[in-house]
Amino acid sequence: MRTVNIHEAKTQLSRLVDEAARGEPFVIAKAGRPLVKVVALDAPVGAQKLRLGFLKGEIAVPDDFDRMGSE
Repeated sequence: MRTVNIHEAKTQLSRLVDEAARGEPFVIAKAGRPLVKVVALDAPVGAQKLRLGFLKGEIAVPDDFDRMGSE
């Protein structure tokens, strides 16, 4: 994770916030000591991980599924 000093954060805030909104959080440090971490409130679109099996037990496949539509 990127760390920027407070002076750089003040001069580049707009760019840094845009980067954080795209999923690239950063830390602001003062006198070399980390003070705050800036992260997006919501994960950017496309950055969400796919979860296999997230609907397990929620849907049922009929026994004749393979034969459906062949009539």
